[in-house]
Amino acid sequence: MAHYNRAKVAALIQKSRKRGKLVQYAALVYRMRDGKVQVLLVTSRKSQNWILPKGSPIANLKPHQTAAQEAWEEAGVKGRADKKCLGRFRFDRQGRGNRRQLCVGLVYPLQAKKLARNFPEAGQRQRKWLSPKKAARRIANPELSEIVRSFDPRNH
Repeated sequence: MAHYNRAKVAALIQKSRKRGKLVQYAALVYRMRDGKVQVLLVTSRKSQNWILPKGSPIANLKPHQTAAQEAWEEAGVKGRADKKCLGRFRFDRQGRGNRRQLCVGLVYPLQAKKLARNFPEAGQRQRKWLSPKKAARRIANPELSEIVRSFDPRNH
């Protein structure tokens, strides 16, 4: 899997915005159990599809820090996000007035250190730990699915 350096991420963000796309930052939350990688999926609020925690840029936070904040708000995970972007995926989201908004998601790995029972969106989402391959099968977006499927922090 090709990682994106800062310059490539900055260029991708600028290009996406010029084309009218919304940029969001996603956290690929993971942990090690019995020597095996597990990733955490959450359900989206509206469709209940399995996704990674993600959100729009937050003022004064870098992309990987925004991904970490989204992991807390949507999944109750505390940890430290890596500065290296794993990749990008494109998706549509319903914007204002039911208009489709083209979006680009940039994915940052985050090793889970703590999983809270109470967190901002606890009653609105489900969360589930799965192997990367099983998680990838539950994700509808093919680009995001491939990022999750090929993730292994030992090769990162």
